[in-house]
Amino acid sequence: MEIYPELIKNLPEADIPFKGVRGWVSQSNDHQVVFMEIEPIGKVNEHSHAAQWGFVIEGEMELTIGESTRKYCKGASYFIPDSVLHSAVFRKKTWVMDFFGEKERYKVK
Repeated sequence: MEIYPELIKNLPEADIPFKGVRGWVSQSNDHQVVFMEIEPIGKVNEHSHAAQWGFVIEGEMELTIGESTRKYCKGASYFIPDSVLHSAVFRKKTWVMDFFGEKERYKVK
């Protein structure tokens, strides 16, 4: 299934350290927007970074933000405040759009 049009896939590809995760970067002077395509990779370990707002385009994920765990499905949005520990579990292929409040969250390949 193709979710992202060529308009997105023609953006620079992000160098994402998680196997089974691809992303395309729209870069700004003070933030990044990354269009992610995530295979059913299981758990992404707990980590933190600058603030992140995201939107589930297709699929679902279980996201733990701080002490709160919730399932996010197509159409849901989430916000992870700056420096808050978070982790995720992906059991099916999922597409999300993430806005990161830092300009170099991911390097470009």
